[in-house]
Amino acid sequence: MSDTAASIMLVDDHPLLRKGLKQLISLEDGLEVVAECSNGADALVRAEELDPDLIILDLNMQGMDGLETLKRMRDNGVTSRIVMLTVSDADEDVVTAITNGADGYLLKDMDPELLLEQIQRAVDGKMVLSEAITEVLATALRRPSAPTASKLDGLTNREREILELIAKGMSNKVIARELDISDGTVKVHVKHLLKKLGLRSRVEAAVWMVNQDT
Repeated sequence: MSDTAASIMLVDDHPLLRKGLKQLISLEDGLEVVAECSNGADALVRAEELDPDLIILDLNMQGMDGLETLKRMRDNGVTSRIVMLTVSDADEDVVTAITNGADGYLLKDMDPELLLEQIQRAVDGKMVLSEAITEVLATALRRPSAPTASKLDGLTNREREILELIAKGMSNKVIARELDISDGTVKVHVKHLLKKLGLRSRVEAAVWMVNQDT
């Protein structure tokens, strides 16, 4: 993988879908598929081994489904951005995915050009949603168990600094350049600050941080 390309892992039990998605992603110079998994169990192992920038995860898979895979990845401390790619626009699936740490929710019926654009946005640190999903997200993020502002006091200066940059939508790579530290160091800090705040994903951290400033 080149130093500048963002690493992506595909998790879907349909080989044809993975092949098509890989070909689509190969059209973008700054993106590179580094692994493909056909089931959740393999994806858990590869996610920890590779620590990719982005994981594109199917919702409906045989065996361990996408939601269970997502939960276990977050429980295992995986800080990669994780975007669900699915045919389901059911409110319950959207809410469950977002509240368990997904950084986006896209539908498989999207135009390829728009899908590629959204993948690039996800890599750049943005929340990505299919248009039909946006309204459901607002409900999903209003969690009563959000951390209190006092929890900020438990963060180190560096963790708080990184949290503020996450809230600005910066990716790990951009944060690393901004602070003149390695990508790996940023990922360790992100893992620690999410644990301290009791949050499951960068998206929740960003939304929570923005709300502290309003």
